[in-house]
Amino acid sequence: MSENSGGAEGQAADATQDAEETPFGPTYSNYVLAILFIAYVFNFIDRTIPSMLVEPIKADLGVSDTQMGFLTGTMFALFYATMGIPIARLADVWVRKNIISIGLGLWSLMTAASGLVQSFGQMAAARIGVGVGEAALSPPAHSMIASYFSASRRATALGIYAMGIHIGILIGAVAGDFLREVWGWRVAFIAVGLPGLALALLVWFTVKEPPKLSQGSPPTVPEVFRYLWNLRSFRHLSFASGLTAFGGYSFASWAPTYLERVLGMVGTERGLKYGIVLGVGGAIGSVLAGWLSDRFGKSDLRWWMWVPAIATVGPLPFTLMFFFHTDANAAFAWVFPGLIIAAMYQAPVFATVQSLAKDQMRSVASGILLLVINLVGYACGPPTVGFLTDYVFDGHGVEAIRYSMSLVLIVVGVWGLVHFLLAARTVEADLRARNA
Repeated sequence: MSENSGGAEGQAADATQDAEETPFGPTYSNYVLAILFIAYVFNFIDRTIPSMLVEPIKADLGVSDTQMGFLTGTMFALFYATMGIPIARLADVWVRKNIISIGLGLWSLMTAASGLVQSFGQMAAARIGVGVGEAALSPPAHSMIASYFSASRRATALGIYAMGIHIGILIGAVAGDFLREVWGWRVAFIAVGLPGLALALLVWFTVKEPPKLSQGSPPTVPEVFRYLWNLRSFRHLSFASGLTAFGGYSFASWAPTYLERVLGMVGTERGLKYGIVLGVGGAIGSVLAGWLSDRFGKSDLRWWMWVPAIATVGPLPFTLMFFFHTDANAAFAWVFPGLIIAAMYQAPVFATVQSLAKDQMRSVASGILLLVINLVGYACGPPTVGFLTDYVFDGHGVEAIRYSMSLVLIVVGVWGLVHFLLAARTVEADLRARNA
């Protein structure tokens, strides 16, 4: 029997087990996926708003690009990543949907509070609160989706969930610039934060907790970490994902500022066009990646890593044209296909980790991957671009940001590609070991 057929049998066994043990039908499973998707949309609306409001926040609070990089990246990401592990551990022993509801309420409240701050320190504290709240969403959500959907459909379901990133960016970009133009940046934070409180109540009262398949106490966080770190595919895919996120979060944090400073695009026009290309392109890429991984992964599990590998260097020609084109509309036309490709890493990566992890370690496994992604990508990406703009390419004036972004995207793209290709070499053997 070939290695591919062995991997396919393991995947089929996992799918059969999930289908037998899950008491909810497809209609309710899809409802839960829709609610989790909407929560993820709110998650990224609240993350996107600060990036759309960089210039008025700088003017009001008197901060630099480097400090804004810390506000939009490091301050949020450090607490988002580190709190994700204990929250994920709690999700493996407690009610996952309640954790999501509480976290959703907290981050929504802290987003609204961001509109009331009077100093850099207060804004940093608010972003920390947002990070802690948002840490309560994805690890338990990934675990719930893995319980509701079989392994053969898991990448597609997680691709739909990941689409919330891009729809959230679209709404956040459009709403951020519109509200800034009409009522100011403070009202923008309040307006996008408060609706999340109603969604938190909807999660609490309408989402059912799926049963966990395994009995007994779940493994500890160090045990989960050792189990995953012994899998070569996990080591490489986690670092590759962090590098890919480094470029992605850098782009999302600084592209609006580039459009304003270099191309002179401000107001609702900027938010609408930026939101559409990033949101629609990313949504297409997320769903396409999940479908491709499920479709081709049935015959060769290496596609689970080859699809995200495409997302590392595939976007480079398009994003470089975006940063070096002098016409904004042409730049948007160039970057759109690049954004479709760039979004093709999350769904197969998280689906792979959920398949590699055993049932009672799924939330923690997702939390560990998110820890790597956010410490490498979110915490380091935006401030690195701010630092390069302030101190390395400062001689280029307002155009410094295009050189900072280009350097970052090239380096992390090539580096991430290497690790995804290495992960593809061992993912099938590691999945067989998990099933054994």
